[in-house]
Amino acid sequence: MSDLVSVGVLCRTFPPELVDEVIAGCGRTEQRHRSLPARVMAYFAVGMALHAEGSYEDVLGLMTDALAWAGGAEPVALPSKSAIFQARERLGAEPMRALFGRVAQPLATTGTPGAWLAGRRLAAIDGTCLDVADTAANDEWFGRPGVSRGERSAFPQARLVAVAECGTHAVFDAEIGPYTTAENTLAADLIDRLEPGMVLLADRGFCGFPLFQRGVTAGVDLLWWAKPTMRPRHIETLDDGSWLAELRPAGNAGRKATPLVVRVIDYSIDDGRPNGATYRLLTTIVDPDEATATDLAPAYAQRWEIEAALDELKTHQRGPRVVLRSKSPELVLQEIWGHLCCHYAIRTLMWEAADHADVDPDRVSFVAALRIARRSITTARDLPPSGH
Repeated sequence: MSDLVSVGVLCRTFPPELVDEVIAGCGRTEQRHRSLPARVMAYFAVGMALHAEGSYEDVLGLMTDALAWAGGAEPVALPSKSAIFQARERLGAEPMRALFGRVAQPLATTGTPGAWLAGRRLAAIDGTCLDVADTAANDEWFGRPGVSRGERSAFPQARLVAVAECGTHAVFDAEIGPYTTAENTLAADLIDRLEPGMVLLADRGFCGFPLFQRGVTAGVDLLWWAKPTMRPRHIETLDDGSWLAELRPAGNAGRKATPLVVRVIDYSIDDGRPNGATYRLLTTIVDPDEATATDLAPAYAQRWEIEAALDELKTHQRGPRVVLRSKSPELVLQEIWGHLCCHYAIRTLMWEAADHADVDPDRVSFVAALRIARRSITTARDLPPSGH
């Protein structure tokens, strides 16, 4: 893996010319020369995620030294913490969101293990929450969960819903909102942006008629764990034991709505309990010749890969129990998009290493890749430039 690493861990994923293009497209290009130009601050936003426990000055020192070396220039003199804060405010969150949107995409190729089902790319959707700094502005914008006895949690929280490729853990789309915005609300926009040729996995928290219908409209195939309250109407039992059914919205709306034809897979897992654990999956792959019930049931287990991806971002990259440092909603959003860019850069590095060695990406350690990426920034002068 070390052969693939230089200061270009970030620059190879987010090339400087693309960073400049995105910044210009968002109208954040400087009108006069500054000691902290927007490009440096974009990389700084990713660097804060790479070195989540470092101070502003430490992270900027690492980033500007490495970026200056990579460009053949001398490192810049480090401004004060106040100047760094002002430069972050000038950049805002939108360029980081746009940069992630321009670059992040599925990585797996045809031979990547665990990435495909019936010729379709396996992806999963899930959500999580991130603690943010306890300021009045963050509290007002993000909100915070309640706890027992009418009290509130210690920190406001941002809600993140993401879509990740199961075979590589690459998060390639995301929505961020206040804690007060429901997961399914953020998920709706994500599902609308999905493209055909993909199977989306989701747990039963997402599985309702409105989101299911949006997935069908987007043209993606779905394999979702059904809620116990869902009552699909039986049409036909298939040879593999699954069955076709009509799915309608609940309540009065179901009487007038056009039903969706879905395939239902009921199965149980022997986990030592008397009746085992029982599951019901709903899928739009209605032809057993494309994927049998015994193909689909174990494929659903791949949904846990996004749980692992979000744990990588929250526990290892950010650090356990670390609260995001930004004190205003705009900078919190900038910081979270920086974390997503950082995670994608590391996962790209891991996929390249696995593909080069012809091994399953699951065999590459995220913790090791993160450590190498951090070392590649801090010791950039000791490593050959990318391409040499």
